[in-house]
Amino acid sequence: WILEHYTWRVLFGMILPLAILTILLAIFKLKNVTPNKKASLDVFSLILSSIGFGGILYGFSSAGSKGWNDPLVYGTLIIGTIGLIWFIVRQFRLKTPLLDFHTYKQPMFALSSVISAVISMAMFSGMILTPIYTQQIRGISPLDSGLLMLPGAIIMGIMSPITGRLFDKYGARALAVTGLSIMVVSTYFLTDLTFETSYMYLMVVYSIRMFGMSMVMMPISTNGLNQLPPGLYPHGTAINNTLQQVSGAIGTALLVTIMNNRTESTAETLAEEAMSKAAASGTQPSAEAMAAMQHEIGMQALLDGINYSFFISMLIAIIPLVLSFFVKRARAPHSEVSKSENADKKGE
Repeated sequence: WILEHYTWRVLFGMILPLAILTILLAIFKLKNVTPNKKASLDVFSLILSSIGFGGILYGFSSAGSKGWNDPLVYGTLIIGTIGLIWFIVRQFRLKTPLLDFHTYKQPMFALSSVISAVISMAMFSGMILTPIYTQQIRGISPLDSGLLMLPGAIIMGIMSPITGRLFDKYGARALAVTGLSIMVVSTYFLTDLTFETSYMYLMVVYSIRMFGMSMVMMPISTNGLNQLPPGLYPHGTAINNTLQQVSGAIGTALLVTIMNNRTESTAETLAEEAMSKAAASGTQPSAEAMAAMQHEIGMQALLDGINYSFFISMLIAIIPLVLSFFVKRARAPHSEVSKSENADKKGE
């Protein structure tokens, strides 16, 4: 509704009073419930993480408009990769790391981290490809596009407490396999969209896709954290949050890039076929006919690019589905729990 009646900048401006309110509540109402302890911030690690994650994200997000051969794209990707590797190596050498990557010594946490990251790639990609189809291909308004996606968001909210109870009863693997199977199948139904695909069809398929996703994210993440000793909970949570945000951004940028490249290649093919038919008929189309033909080719090419991107998203979703069969109910190692509890008692 805001996009239809105002500029997109309002979406950000309206957050300002909420942000100010949050700051005021934090200053006057928020109280610490755990004792403070001495901690140091490694500034160089902070710089390396900014260069690493920032370079990778900027490289992927720029590839869609500039192309993979652009020096700015592969240059920032190389710099970001080097920065990230340097950051990880440095964390293993520090006594108090910014992020403790020893969490990955626990197999279930490592597996859940990978699954969550790949799911985020598929989830965010679907959130951006669907509006592109509805608004640019079908001409559906931003408001109606948002309403189309609303039931899926409501389903995820309703399923949150239900999924928690199912997780306690059946464990993460059963939920992950079921949810990812639903996600893969529903994504497949989005790989063959047409100019006549109904609004209700899109809403139902998208909602089913989000329903499947709601059965996976929390159980997988919780199961991985359950294998960590209490001392590593904050690091495990921070790593998961970071990976989900970064992988979601990378997945979105990657699939938009794939969509753009596919659209361009399809447009070139369709244009060559149209020119060949015109040459074979021996007639020269008018300027109006040429404009209409170019518009039709552009729409057909974009539709093909969106369908192809959904197909790639489906293939991406198959990866965590396969990995989910190796998920086991996790428990923190007894010896590590005991050490952590003893350390807490000594601290007290």
